[in-house]
Amino acid sequence: MPKKLEKILKCIEDIDFILNHNNFKITQEIEDKIIKPAINMNIMRIAEQFKKLKDDFEIKILKNFKNEDLKSMSDIFGNYDLDDISVENIIKNHLPTIKATIEKIREI
Repeated sequence: MPKKLEKILKCIEDIDFILNHNNFKITQEIEDKIIKPAINMNIMRIAEQFKKLKDDFEIKILKNFKNEDLKSMSDIFGNYDLDDISVENIIKNHLPTIKATIEKIREI
């Protein structure tokens, strides 16, 4: 599996760990002054890896992902001031499908 996908998966697992370790709801997590930057940084790292895949013309890999998941990552790339609603949307609606897609690619 490409190293960029491994990095994305690790960031998602780090976010999952933060959310599960503290037994907070997502809205509480993203409001916490310590945890919020950690979650946001991992989301930014995920967006960066997708941008690198796009820049490297890794079309064969990118075709495995849903367009709306790729768009969500593209929309936040370079946005270092993520709003809580966007973060919660990404965590709830995009990271699970991105993770499942990477795990499916891993099996091939």
